[in-house]
Amino acid sequence: MTFSTWREPVQDAWIDYNGHLSEAYYVLVLGHATDAVMDKVGLDQDYREANDASLYTVEAHVRYLDEVPAGSDLEVRSSIIGVTSKLLWIWHELWVAGRLRATEEILGVHVCAGSSAPLPAEVRERADLACVAPPAEAGRRIGPLPTR
Repeated sequence: MTFSTWREPVQDAWIDYNGHLSEAYYVLVLGHATDAVMDKVGLDQDYREANDASLYTVEAHVRYLDEVPAGSDLEVRSSIIGVTSKLLWIWHELWVAGRLRATEEILGVHVCAGSSAPLPAEVRERADLACVAPPAEAGRRIGPLPTR
């Protein structure tokens, strides 16, 4: 179940020497999607400024599944797949023209005045209500392929 959707077009400056979206810009766009999740769950700009608080990414895992051509319109569908008192686990899927092009899994910690801190009760409640089971691809680790 999608909690938040972020859309933006590919910028010409984001295209690499192969004629496709450069890997750094996948992460930029997925970061914008994380911001959209934060806004929707209640960690928006007003909250961040009033409380000297934010969500800090402590771990991320990107899977590049398919190329994104120049001129594409990007759609990131985001889900909350876990929440604890201080942590928010987010799953992003980057879609272009009806095809899944990348995924990103984010583990964010709530930080207030420079230290980890519990999420506000209303934020935790929204996240809990939105939480869905992690997809099978979440929680994987990177490692070498088995030798033959």
